Amino acid sequence: MNETIQRHKTLGKTDMVLFTVSAILLLDTLAAAASIGASSIFWWLFLGLIFFLPFAMICAEMGCTYAEQGGIYAWVRNAFGGRWGSRVSWGYWVNTAVWIPAIFILFAGILKQLFLPGLSLPGQIAIGITLLWITVALNAITLDIGKWIPNIGAIFKISVFIAVIAGAVIYTREHGMANTISLQSMAPSWNSGAQYIPAIIYGMLGFELVSASSDEMIDPSRDVPRSIFISGFIIIVLYTAATAAVLAALPADKIDLVEGLMNTLNLFFDDGGFGRWFVLVLGVATLYTFFSNGVTWALGCNRAAAEAAQEGELPDFFGIEHRTLGTPIGAAIAMGIFGTLTLLLYGFLSNSNEDLFWSLFAFSAVIFLLPYIAMLFAFIKSRNVDTDVVRPYKVPGGNAVAKSLAYVCIVILALSVALFIYTPGEGIQRPVLFGAFVMIAIGEVLIRATEKRKSTTPLNQNEAH
Repeated sequence: MNETIQRHKTLGKTDMVLFTVSAILLLDTLAAAASIGASSIFWWLFLGLIFFLPFAMICAEMGCTYAEQGGIYAWVRNAFGGRWGSRVSWGYWVNTAVWIPAIFILFAGILKQLFLPGLSLPGQIAIGITLLWITVALNAITLDIGKWIPNIGAIFKISVFIAVIAGAVIYTREHGMANTISLQSMAPSWNSGAQYIPAIIYGMLGFELVSASSDEMIDPSRDVPRSIFISGFIIIVLYTAATAAVLAALPADKIDLVEGLMNTLNLFFDDGGFGRWFVLVLGVATLYTFFSNGVTWALGCNRAAAEAAQEGELPDFFGIEHRTLGTPIGAAIAMGIFGTLTLLLYGFLSNSNEDLFWSLFAFSAVIFLLPYIAMLFAFIKSRNVDTDVVRPYKVPGGNAVAKSLAYVCIVILALSVALFIYTPGEGIQRPVLFGAFVMIAIGEVLIRATEKRKSTTPLNQNEAH
């Protein structure tokens, strides 16, 4: 099916920078990171050095060396075979199907703060479902149009981050710091805020997402590495500075995961008159960034899932594409159904939007981190096996250094998974563990069923496929 569709070469370097910034720079994890306290600044810088930079370099090498539609799915499939490629594609896709509802609950929570103070939790769930299906519809358009959603989102997101940082500078001159930020206070601690450290790692992932649309890039060999390093610099600077800004305004133990950002903006700028309008504008821009986040990840993940389905590794429904545009409408509709059911199930079991957001975020994150571990092992294998492949960009330092960096990233990801499931001082988070287990089990059933169907399909039909 996909061989007959001519995809438009529409993604240039600027598009890829903005797409990546939109995917990785997350306002939704800012409050969670700041909840750790002043030590979160240490964690941003330390993890930026030992994880973010190495991971960016590895994604740059893989993205320009193996520029195939499907991105992370294709890399793992080539290294370890179709079943592992399917597992990665399923984990990547189902995480997004659960995470997008979490983002849209955050959207509804801020909408309530701005315009609808009496909005109930069921009302917020209804808003989340509506936004989810708008996102599904937008997956039916091509990237020459669709790319503007994340592009504009990235610009708005950078603007909100800069506003938070500038507001902190002005606010602290008059009111001082809500939290002491010093070398002593930034020293890493292992208190109740440790559960949010994996949120920092989560906020560093996504460099590979744009590679799911390699067929639509103008020059992936040249532009993938450049876009990754430009976007990476923007992301780590803004994350670190904005976390410090939130801590300047709000005591760490008073930060609300859903309402923390707007509370910060109100504190900095809402002095009546123009300030109130400025906060309103920033709030609307923030709402758009949450929406564009969902659309950005859906665009990338649904393309990866469609590619896996067309390879016979996921159910055929995921591989259904628009007849002329080649957009992944089957995977998008499946995401809409899955996300709706998840919102309804977890929504009516939660006591507040904060509980609902963290439950969805944490268990989707566990599933999300696992494909990256497989991707890093695929990178290591590619360095061992594909010694003659031309690599337009290579992680510097030779094979030993490159593979050592990959192993460090694997260990950090594994620890992050463990911290999402087990919170120091609280024990195992059963909803997170149960949700992750069920999603992985569903994936295994679908993958095995697809393999069984494929094995019984006549040879001529396989060839036609």
